[in-house]
Amino acid sequence: MSDREIECWLTDMDGVLVHEDRAIPGAADFLRRLADRERRFLVLTNNSIYTPRDLAARLARSGLELPEGAIWTSALATAQFLDDQHPGGTAYVIGEAGLTTALHEIGYVLTDTKPDYVVLGETRTYSFEAITKAIRLIGEGARFIATNPDSTGPSQDGPLPATGAVAAMITRATGRDPYYVGKPNPMMFRSAMNRIEAHSEMTAMVGDRMDTDVVAGMEAGLRTYLVLTGSTSRADIGRFPFQPNHVMNSVADLIDLI
Repeated sequence: MSDREIECWLTDMDGVLVHEDRAIPGAADFLRRLADRERRFLVLTNNSIYTPRDLAARLARSGLELPEGAIWTSALATAQFLDDQHPGGTAYVIGEAGLTTALHEIGYVLTDTKPDYVVLGETRTYSFEAITKAIRLIGEGARFIATNPDSTGPSQDGPLPATGAVAAMITRATGRDPYYVGKPNPMMFRSAMNRIEAHSEMTAMVGDRMDTDVVAGMEAGLRTYLVLTGSTSRADIGRFPFQPNHVMNSVADLIDLI
C-alpha cells in the first residue's frame, strides 16, 4: 500500500493532536484536510473517563473542531465488545461517565448483584470499597474486563495510578487477569474500522507511542505513522523489535498525504 492509497485514517489524540490541552501545530489543518477531502477517520483515545461529547468540547477549547461522532474511546470499544460477546448483559462498573454511558447505550444493566462482568475503567478517585466489591464478585464468577492497560495517567502534580495499576491489584487478589480491550489490543482498532467501514489495507494509524499505537496498528494490518510530538523520541525507536512504516516530526507533515 502506498501513501496515496490511504482512504481512512485513525489517529491518537494526546501527543498527536493535543499536548496538555494545547493543540499541536498542524493538528487543526490536519483535521480540516480530512474533512475537506471527505476522508473517513476516527480519533482514538484510551481515556475512558469522558464521553465523546466531553472530549469534543475539550478539543474545541484547544481550537480543534471535531464532531463527537469522530471520537472513539476505550469505553466505546469496551461496550461494543461486550455487546458482541453477551448482548443485554449485566456489569459491575468501576469508572466514570464515559464508561457508564457507553454501557447504558448498548442496553447493559449496571448492578452489584451477580453481574456477568466486572468492568474496570479509569476514574479520578478509586474507591477501596468498590475495588473490594469487584474482587468478591470476580471470586463469585463474574468475568473481568478492563478498558485499557495503562498503568499511570498524567496530572498537574505528576503520575496517577490508572486502570492497569488497579487491575494488577485485583488480579493479585483474585488470580484472574482481565481482558483489556483498549490499545495495544488491535481489537480497539478493528472496532474503530468497523465503525467507519474501513478496510485495513487502506487505513493508516497515526500515533506517538511505539508500545501502543504502532504495535497495535501493525498487528491490525494498518500502515503506521509515528509522530515525535508525544511520548516516543527518535532515539527510542530502535529499541523496539518492530518499526513504524514512517516516522514524522508531527502531524503537520501528514497533511499533504491526505
